Amino acid sequence: MRRLPALSLAITLLTTSVSASDWLPLFNGKDLSGWTVKTARHPLGENFANTWRVEDGILKVDYSDYQDFNMQVSHLYSNLPYSHYRLRLNYKFVEGHREDAPFWVVLNSGVMLHSQSPQSMELDQAFPVSIEAQFLAEGTGAGTQTGNVASPGTHIERDGQLLTDHIVDSTSRLYPIDEWVHFEIEVRGDQELVYFVNGKEVHRFQHPQLDPEDSDAKRLIDAGATIPLRHGHIALQAEGQNVWFRNIEIMPLNP
Repeated sequence: MRRLPALSLAITLLTTSVSASDWLPLFNGKDLSGWTVKTARHPLGENFANTWRVEDGILKVDYSDYQDFNMQVSHLYSNLPYSHYRLRLNYKFVEGHREDAPFWVVLNSGVMLHSQSPQSMELDQAFPVSIEAQFLAEGTGAGTQTGNVASPGTHIERDGQLLTDHIVDSTSRLYPIDEWVHFEIEVRGDQELVYFVNGKEVHRFQHPQLDPEDSDAKRLIDAGATIPLRHGHIALQAEGQNVWFRNIEIMPLNP
């Protein structure tokens, strides 16, 4: 088994160098600086088939250069891990998805929170252990609202109850393709996460945690990770559907 990086010793809490009212750009609108690609079946850092591209200030997921999908799910990871923060971005689904991908990838993407590092991913691993804010659009077969929680290798709690379902629905609705949606998340370590869609709260839950029964999570636990998820990387998702992102910004919060 590969030795995993001791990320817990290098967690960056950006709480002293900026004021509480400052939003900091995570995406510079020009290139992938500050981010690392990891695509299933490909080495760390390889932007396979130019999946992730920047055009006109927009970060785009595009599958036009793929020969076949073959579950080559890709994620774009922030180089730094975070713990207490607000994250905001705009996303928009556009035409184009892999016809040879599972039906649930259609009009489906998301952002992974408290994610394991890209360096700790197995070569063929499709999804990082994380808490996902799931993005969906009208016409998808994966759900009836955007802003759901998906939990690869993790669980959450809500109102004192442990929730072990892979998908926990939000109170939002679906928005049309080609419409920009504003998504914001407040993350407070392992205490609470809150999702907002177009300014409206749609999800609030507590105590994100690793699932010891999941093989990928167990590997992290065996390497020294704690069960409570207190920090991790931010990762944008590409799982077979063309999608655009812009205005990706973070605001540090005091613990």
